[in-house]
Amino acid sequence: MIGGHGGNIYRLARQLGCRPADISDMSANVNPMGPMPALLDHLRDNIAAIAALPQVTADGIVEAFSRFYDIDPGQVMAGNGTTELIYLIPRALGSKRALVVGPAYSDYRDSCAMNRIPCNHLICREADDFLPDMEAIQKAAAAADLVFFCNPNNPTGTLVARPAVNALCRSLPDTVFVVDESYLPFAPLPAAATMIASDLPNVMVLNSMSKAFRIPGLRIGFVKAPTVLMEKLTPFSLPWSVNSLAQTAVGWLMAHPKPVGRFLSATRSMMETEKSRMEKWFHQKTGIRCFPSATSFMLMRLPHDLDASTVWRHMADHRILIRDCANFTGLSDAFIRISLKREAANRRATDLLVQLCRDHANQEGDHAT
Repeated sequence: MIGGHGGNIYRLARQLGCRPADISDMSANVNPMGPMPALLDHLRDNIAAIAALPQVTADGIVEAFSRFYDIDPGQVMAGNGTTELIYLIPRALGSKRALVVGPAYSDYRDSCAMNRIPCNHLICREADDFLPDMEAIQKAAAAADLVFFCNPNNPTGTLVARPAVNALCRSLPDTVFVVDESYLPFAPLPAAATMIASDLPNVMVLNSMSKAFRIPGLRIGFVKAPTVLMEKLTPFSLPWSVNSLAQTAVGWLMAHPKPVGRFLSATRSMMETEKSRMEKWFHQKTGIRCFPSATSFMLMRLPHDLDASTVWRHMADHRILIRDCANFTGLSDAFIRISLKREAANRRATDLLVQLCRDHANQEGDHAT
């Protein structure tokens, strides 16, 4: 890891002299409704799985995942979270020049740096609510052989419709597109947006179990890629990459589509309610601008002269961890990101942020007089 991540709940707990569990972590993009109780029960019942080595190439969960999405298991690889796969892909493909559509997750850039691959960014415009300009991306991607495209995007929350993504990838057959769909389960109609069933020979799709099911500690990710690209990835895969308990979790999730579907549907409903309420409150009470988001978090531009580090410290002092977005390429210390929790936690965070904005505005007024 080169560096570029956000809040560290363990470090903050040490600073505050409290337990990590005492902090409301609104910096991590995970499901506030999870993990599913039935999944936790299953893991408790199968904890003995850790006493034996897992399947060396995780064939069982690859097959289960492939059945769930009705895709060819020969085109699927499991990894120790999508992050392992992000770092593997540029090296395995022997990429020469990459493009990151940003602002975006720092590990795309860092994976290229670690593998000594030049990497450019195409930064979406704030004036467009950070919605990607597909024509601009096409022009920039023509000079790259590898493109990282997060959809929905982190940290902006923007979602591009499948026809537009498909057209972009089809227009540049010699460029490999890595479409990261880690946050897609939070979007309103994920089945209509996913590229996982794409038959294009230059499209790889990343899928994460960590966020939607709130099991990031188990580190579970998948990549679906056409055979010609999977043949390049396979020699670089690590044995026993997915641990026994993680494989147990995937097996249960893929075998229970109906409760999983109900759980994700309830999550999306709750998220939309909370986003709407928080956006309305911030609009009425502060100068904070909330950007439209299709997923579980909201990117916000702070009022003039209020910077992200000040907001981060204020919230941290109240045992709430948010994301200072200053280290995202293409953003600045004018931006923060808040990942939604349940209603009570969201209301507390909203009230604290509103009060900080009011206090700051009053101080600015006093200085002006």
